[in-house]
Amino acid sequence: MIICPLCDHVQPEGTECDVCGKRFPLPTADATPIATLPELEVTPHAGGRAPVNVAALPDLDLTRVRSGPDLPVQMVPDLQLTRARDMGPVPVAPMAELDTGRAADDGVRTAAPLGAVVCRYCRNTQAAGLLCDNCGMRLPRVRPAAGAAVAGRPTADDDGWRACTSCHTPVRPGKACPECGTRAQEEA
Repeated sequence: MIICPLCDHVQPEGTECDVCGKRFPLPTADATPIATLPELEVTPHAGGRAPVNVAALPDLDLTRVRSGPDLPVQMVPDLQLTRARDMGPVPVAPMAELDTGRAADDGVRTAAPLGAVVCRYCRNTQAAGLLCDNCGMRLPRVRPAAGAAVAGRPTADDDGWRACTSCHTPVRPGKACPECGTRAQEEA
């Protein structure tokens, strides 16, 4: 990034400032000769392909396995082959007994539970609230439509719980969310 010395405008590139028009000085290449230090060893670099003269140490064992002669490939008779032989053209016919359609709609829908519901975990029967008073698990209760409840006022069904603004976990107003730690807003 280039910062203009006159107006402090920051811009990614250019030879002059986009705001005030001041020309930036052109970078100059230093023509100073570089001298090597005589006390440093000069290490030539040939791109990693320079030949290195080495001699084998007589004390060390050779651990590299020497390659043997090229042997012809032999078939092992008891080895299971993972590829099947060519079967030729296989006839493909649709299955007559397979139903690929969908069942006809009979129009009957499961009714939403209203009134007192039974908790599926502790079998407690409860008439109001979204959470079980005995074990605290969520009850299979229908939430009222969004337009049915007055905004900002708790209804009898939600029992004062609100959705966390970050992760939408049920949380009491003014308390920290148990999942993400965000503090829920107090009721007005």
